[in-house]
Formats: sequence, structure tokens, C-alpha cells
Amino acid sequence: MGTESECMLQLAAEAFQSKNYDLAADIYEHQLSELADPGCRLDLTVKRADALALGGKLAEAFGVYRQASEAEGLRPAHLDTLLVCLVEHIGRRPPGGGDAPRNRHPAGGDATGGCGAFSCGLCLGFLFEPATLPCGHCFCKRCLDREGAEKPVRCRDCGDGSRLTDVRSYRVNVALSGLLCKWFPAQTHAVRLRREGNGLYAEKRSEEALEKYNQAILMAPSDHILFSNRSQIHSTLKHYEMALRDAESACRLKPHWSKGHVRKAQALASIGRTEEALREYLLCLSMQPDCRLARSEAQKLLSDFLAPLTEQVPDRILDYSSLLSSRAHLKSSIAQLDAPTVPPPLKTSQPPGHAQSPSESALLPSTLPPDAPGRRLHPCEAVKASGIRGQEEAAGRKRDRSAELPGPWSSVVDDLVDPTDLECSLCMRIFYEPVATPCGHTFCLKCLERCLDHNPKCPLCKEELSEFLARRQYCKTVLMENLISKYLPTELLERQNVNQEEIAELSNLNKNVPIFVCTMAFPTVPCPLHIFEPCYRLMIRRCMETGTKCFGMCLGDDLKGFADYGCLLEIRNVEFFSDGRSVVDTIGRRRFKVVQHNQRDGYNTADIEYLEDVKVEGVAEQELQSLHNVVYDQALVWLNSLKVEQKERILGHFGPMPEKDSEPQASPNGPSWCWWLLAVLPLEGRAQLPFLALTSLKERLSGIRRVLLFMTRSRHR
Repeated sequence: MGTESECMLQLAAEAFQSKNYDLAADIYEHQLSELADPGCRLDLTVKRADALALGGKLAEAFGVYRQASEAEGLRPAHLDTLLVCLVEHIGRRPPGGGDAPRNRHPAGGDATGGCGAFSCGLCLGFLFEPATLPCGHCFCKRCLDREGAEKPVRCRDCGDGSRLTDVRSYRVNVALSGLLCKWFPAQTHAVRLRREGNGLYAEKRSEEALEKYNQAILMAPSDHILFSNRSQIHSTLKHYEMALRDAESACRLKPHWSKGHVRKAQALASIGRTEEALREYLLCLSMQPDCRLARSEAQKLLSDFLAPLTEQVPDRILDYSSLLSSRAHLKSSIAQLDAPTVPPPLKTSQPPGHAQSPSESALLPSTLPPDAPGRRLHPCEAVKASGIRGQEEAAGRKRDRSAELPGPWSSVVDDLVDPTDLECSLCMRIFYEPVATPCGHTFCLKCLERCLDHNPKCPLCKEELSEFLARRQYCKTVLMENLISKYLPTELLERQNVNQEEIAELSNLNKNVPIFVCTMAFPTVPCPLHIFEPCYRLMIRRCMETGTKCFGMCLGDDLKGFADYGCLLEIRNVEFFSDGRSVVDTIGRRRFKVVQHNQRDGYNTADIEYLEDVKVEGVAEQELQSLHNVVYDQALVWLNSLKVEQKERILGHFGPMPEKDSEPQASPNGPSWCWWLLAVLPLEGRAQLPFLALTSLKERLSGIRRVLLFMTRSRHR
């Protein structure tokens, strides 16, 4: 018998796992009818109730949970599945098939917050003392500190956390903080009063804290955080009705902020309106499923509703008589529920988040229809009504995200904006691609990069920025860029035009081509470079930004600065070091002749014209082919005659010698093996330079042949 029972329980577990909840519930019911051991009944009863709840039969599930509570002493932890089902019921899509709410903030609020562009994505309140993360998004400094102390931080706006190490080390963004203080003095002062009140509350000086919050709300009457926190203070002072009013105000100002609903639920529970408190906790969990406080309190309330009727009054419920009456009504009517049906939306003219008054929620006889005005809902009906309300609020949250700034605040900024408040302290022009350093200072991206080329320290406060420099991933400060785009469009357009003209000029590979004065370079031959001078750091960065990834390489010249012939190099890869130095992997592409020598921002430039070999035909082509084959064979003999160590060093640095070309004149630069050989031959740069200037392949081959003959004779002496 025991084996058969175990098989049935295993089958029920498999049915539960495969989401066949009806079958699982039937098996558990059958096993309960045959179970002799009373000690195992609680576990099976809870499993059956869980299966019914997950199968959508909430009314029947309530009855089974009630049986478990009356017979076995149900604990709050047993109601986790029921709680999940109720929360999912609230968050279900509207029956009309509308989309689920979008842009929901992880903390249960709108992504933009009540202050529009000037809101913090963590507290959803006014952005006070903003700190800028590496991704470019801004949050209140204190919010970041609090978030970083609890868990690894990820940006709430973009989800990036890869570059966030110690967020508490990030300083307040000086430029943004100054702007917000100037533009919104009342909101700024209200936040300061709020922090003073928080300090007093932490010291258990609740009356003084309340006074601070009263002053703050007078200055910022639309700040939902102020009402939420004042609700908590009222609760501490046992002003429960006032706490409820403040919590309702917070919910009206921010209907989808989970913390406001927690405050409201706590206030409702304090005055004995436990059914409404449960509803608020469920709404909170539908917005923020990981809210542990709401989950635990909702489990306790559900446990109280399902517990047997007794004359004992739990200490945590202040007015238990109404709960007893409500619970009796719940038990008498729960069997009459038709779980799959959803009652029609509650008709109310109140805004979302408005709680019913005591008169509206007074207990009426159960003979009233489910949607009758004034009828008090038992928990299962309240959950369904909450679901409808949550769906209506979710539909109301779909707003035009193109207008990031609310109208009144936008007009305030229009009157106060001053272009000088948005100027870079380095170039003294309006910020272009503003970037904030970890120390809190803001600069144009290019201005900052040029300063860091010379010294890895902040140009203003001289704080070390080596780690910031090593990342080389500078993200623009989103809020600063949006402000400039909205309020200074003309000045921004001028900056953009200047930048585009500069990019177009730097992209020209015939005029003012950047020249690296260092060594000889040849077409098709790799040329690795170690960049450490500030002027060449700037030059390499510009080559990458323009997209050309090319610059010229020339030998130095005592008179002209650099030689009249060179090779255009293409950047294949750049590896940066923490101190700003870099290793650049390049390869030669084309030869050129310098037409005019110039300079730009500390490095050399030149107007150039490209060189190509002159092609020959007929008898001259046959002679060229014969000479090509002879010189290639001669080069192989010389290479193979080198010592093993010497040959390995050459092959390790330059790679293997290219194969002989079947058509020597196919490339405008001639055969690639010629340039490889010239690069490895032990010749000084001045001796190699004439080969680069030649446009006759025959003369180049003849010159290489003479060099090889000289090298062979020198070795035999």
C-alpha cells in the first residue's frame, strides 16, 4: 500500500511539474481521503491547494487553504504559491488584449519619474547632487551610495554594470548640480529639509522630523517621497489617519511607485482595514515582485484571513472586530465564488491610487451583488478588483516619451538657461559631447582627451585619472547632452558644423595628411609602433575617429623636418595602456611624394601625391620578368645563408618571405617580396629611401640585385 501511495505521489509531482495542475489536485485529494497519518495531512493539503491556485481555481483553493488552517495550523510560509497566483492575477493583461505596461521601472515607478528629465532613476524623485556613472546616466549621489552598499550596482536606465566597481567613489557632478540648484531652488531646498528630517527621525526625534517634512511639503507639494516619508513619521507618532492620507497622496502623485503602496498598506493595517491593506500589498508585488516587506506582510494577512475564528486578538492588529466580521463573511461566501470569471471594473470617479473611505468600505450583507456600490469586497473579490484597477492604471501610464521635460519645469528652465553655465572650462565654448570624470568635472570629450594625452589627471582638481584613462570608453553625459540639445539648439548646431568641417578636413588623404616622423615603412610590410608622445596620441586618435585609420610615415630630415618620400600606413589595431601610451599595429599601403610640408596641433602634416610603378610592355616586359625571377632566387639564397638565430628573428618580426608573383606588374607598388626584402636587409634608412621613390620596377630590382651581390661578397671576405 505504501508503495502504491508513493507512486501516486510521484505521479502527482510529475503532473505538477508539467503544469497539469488539475490532475495533480485530483491525485492529492484522493491521497488525502486514504491517508491515515494525520502528521502528513498538512503537506498534502497545501500541495492540493497550491495546485488548485496555479490551475486558476482560486475560490476552491481558498477553501482548501482554510481547511488546512483550521485542522493543521497553516503558517504564512505555506501561502507563497497563493500569493504568487494573486499577484499574477493582478498583473494579468487586460481582457481586451492590450499590451502589458511598458517602461516600468524596476522599483515600480515610471522610468522618467515625476520630475521628468530631472528625476533620479533610483528614488524617482528630484535629482539632487547627481553623480554620473561611466555609462553616462545620472542618479542622486546618496541613492547610489545606498544601492552600492546593499548589492552590486547596475544602471537602472541602461542595465550596464560592467564598468561599475565602487560607485561610492563617484563624486557629485559639479556642473549638473550647480545647474539644478540654480534652476530649481525650491525643490533643492525641499530635498535638504527632507535629509535633515531623516537625520532627526533616525535619532528618534520624530516631532522635529515631522516639522521639517511639513516645511518641505510646503516648498515641493508634488514630491511623492515627502508624503511617503511623512506617512512613516505619522505612523511612528501613531497618527494613523494622517499617515493614511499622506500615503494616499503619495499614491496619487506616483500611482506606480511600489513604496507608496507599501506605506498605504501599513497605514490601512494600522487602523484595522486589513482587506484593503492586503490589496495594496498585492498591488505593490505586481509592480515590484522582489519587495520582501510586501511579500511577508501579505503572507501574514492571508494567514490571518484563513485562520480559524477565535476570541484571541493578535497584538499586531489594532481593530480586530471588523476583521473577524469580514473573515466570517469571507468564509461564508468564498464557496459561492466563480474563480474563472472576472467582475466588471469598479465604477469610481476617484483617480488611480485613491483608497475608499471607511463609509465606502463598510461591511454590508452578503446578499448585495458583487458590483453593488458600497459593498465590502472579501479578499478574493478585492484581488480581482485590484487587477482591473492595476490594468487601468497601466493603460494610463502609456505616455509620450518624446517630451522628456514636463511643461511647467520646461518653461522655468527656458527663462533661466544661460549658455555660460554650459561652457567647457578648457575650450570656453558650449559643451560638445560632454563627459564627466569620476571626480565630478565635465568637459568636452575631445578637450578631455587632449588634456589626458599630456597628463593623466583632472584638468581642474588634478585628481589621478589613470584608471579612467585606461578604460578608453568615455560615454557622454546623457542629461547634459539633452539639456544642451533642447535649450541651446543654435549653439549646438554651430559646434556640430565646426566639428563636421574638421572631420572632413582630417579625412582628406591628399591634403594635410598626418605624418609620423620616425623610420622607414614599405608597402605590404607590417610596422608596429609604440606611441607615447602627446602629439602622436592626438594624431592616432584623430585617424581612428575620422575612420580613415591612415597616416604617413617618413624619415626625419634636418632641414625640412621630414623626407620628401614616405609610405602611407593603415592602422589595424590599437592597444592602449593605463598611462595613455599605446601600441599601434600598422601595415604599409601606398607610397607617396611630399608636395608641401605643414604642421597641425604639434605634429607634422603634408600635402602628398601617390606614386605608382610605370608599366612596360613587349620585349621590356620579358626582360623584366627574367630579371624578377633571377633576383627572387638570389634573395632566397641570401636568406637561407643566414644563421638560424638571425633568420628566426627576421621571420618572427616580419613574417615569412612572400611568394614570387606570377605577374610582377600586377600591383602599382610592384611585387610585395621586394618590399619585404628591403625591410629585412641590413641597410640604413637613407640607403632604403631611394628605393621607395623609384617608379621603375626594373631599376628597383637592379638595385636590390647589387645590394645582394655586395652582401654575398662581404660575407665571403
